[in-house]
Amino acid sequence: MWTREGWLYLAVILDLFSRRVVGWSMRRTMARELVLGALSAALSGRSPAPDLTLHSDRGSQYCSEDHRKILRQRKIACTMSRRGDCWDNAVAESFFATLKRELVHRRDFVTRAQAQQEIFDYIEVFYNRQRKHSYLGYVTPVEFEEAAALAA
Repeated sequence: MWTREGWLYLAVILDLFSRRVVGWSMRRTMARELVLGALSAALSGRSPAPDLTLHSDRGSQYCSEDHRKILRQRKIACTMSRRGDCWDNAVAESFFATLKRELVHRRDFVTRAQAQQEIFDYIEVFYNRQRKHSYLGYVTPVEFEEAAALAA
């Protein structure tokens, strides 16, 4: 996201089952710490089964030894999109398009701190807890997960 102070990069990890953003990170650069932060947040909030698959694009951050090591330690399989094929990561691409349409393109972020706060609010307050998803039968990701837990 562009701010008057410069770029702010966002990495997210989405749960494909519920479409919930389970981990995210924001940084001034697209260095590996960006995706490591999102992965750490996702893993600290969840206890994934060893057969979990994490799918990403082919960015160098996702290919870093640090990232691959964490995935190996947690027994998480890693798959990556084919080169130049955005359809392989359609759910993430759709999330970013929605974020831009509903927030980013409507705002003029003066500072990175302002952008971070508004993106935090969008993800944690609105997207996960208030925004209804047609894919989920018009309930929120949190409501979908709660209903699934009750049914289990």
